[in-house]
Amino acid sequence: MDVNRSSIVCDAPAGALSTADMTRHGGGPTLAGALVEARERTLRQFAALEAALGPALRVPCTPELNLPLWELGHVGWFADWWIARNPQLGSGVQADPLVARRAARQGLRGIDADALYDSSAVPHDRRWQLDLPDAHATRADLSASLDQTLALLRDAPDDDTGLYFFRLALFHEDMHAEAGVYMAQALGIDVGHRPMAVHVEPGEASVPATAWRLGWVGPGFAFDNELGAHVVAVNAFEIDTRAVTWARYLPMVDAGLAAVPRYLRRTPGGWQVQRFGTWQALDLQAAACHLGAQEARAWCRWAGRRLPTEAEWEVAAHTVPGFAWGEVWEWTASTFAPFPGFAPHPYLDYSQPWFDGRPVLKGASTATHPRMRHPRYRNYFTAERNDIFAGFRSARA
Repeated sequence: MDVNRSSIVCDAPAGALSTADMTRHGGGPTLAGALVEARERTLRQFAALEAALGPALRVPCTPELNLPLWELGHVGWFADWWIARNPQLGSGVQADPLVARRAARQGLRGIDADALYDSSAVPHDRRWQLDLPDAHATRADLSASLDQTLALLRDAPDDDTGLYFFRLALFHEDMHAEAGVYMAQALGIDVGHRPMAVHVEPGEASVPATAWRLGWVGPGFAFDNELGAHVVAVNAFEIDTRAVTWARYLPMVDAGLAAVPRYLRRTPGGWQVQRFGTWQALDLQAAACHLGAQEARAWCRWAGRRLPTEAEWEVAAHTVPGFAWGEVWEWTASTFAPFPGFAPHPYLDYSQPWFDGRPVLKGASTATHPRMRHPRYRNYFTAERNDIFAGFRSARA
């Protein structure tokens, strides 16, 4: 897993392009380097899990976890499905998601890759009963997949349509790598993730009323749930300039009004936190993490505050000097819902199935690759999830 790759994002200089912007707009050579780097990250992370879990690579069947061997095979399958096996590779978002695919390379070994790795067709719990190829064969498949992806990328039109599926596969792999960090934390396995201590003074900013455009406009890559730009009225509000710290959150726990958060424990010497299987002293000035939306809302009620809306968060991220984000994913008061005119992109299951009332999270965590750290990105998990690297900041009218 990448070590210390993430940093806390404050307001960027005018005209500056973030790594995420450069990736969403970058051409073939930029994407080629990113795809190679992402695969190296995936394989390093898998090697760490393999060393800790042994050849069987078994983990408990819980909603928060996936089999590492299935995850590894799925990442390669996804890239193949949308790139090497896709006869409409050059059609971008206009591609038919149901078009018949070319044969999978695993078929030469008598393996039905679609029956193993298609996350839309293989239920989560079923993955524990599958007869998966071993780690050696899966690594070989990933190597062949990357070689073919890079060869096709060299011949692809260097525009948003021609590069769409290469960008999608890259971001998909980055998402799975971040989920792998969550899994390593849940299992107490060290995968080399070393977030830096953050020294950002907490504060509060006043934001005047404004009309704000939610949604992506212009060229470059965008996820389907980001499209449908529309203007919303945002009333004046006040908002924390960084995520709520443990120093602010834990007094509610000390008062007996909330449970001890996941991965924390009280000791005679003070609070401790478990990081990848090792207990250490808790930095009270660090952002409170591994909190579900329900815990975030409870703290806001206790403190006489509230969660910001998605629009408020974006306004502040774009306009408030010193607005720091990227320590933790941040729960908002907004429901993950389609923007006006929503139309699903070819990866039909990316957004549409999850418009079910769950909240939007904004920002990024220390496990998020810089390519994914975009202020218009919309993350979404169910409110009870506290295995993810999530916290919150508060606001008030």
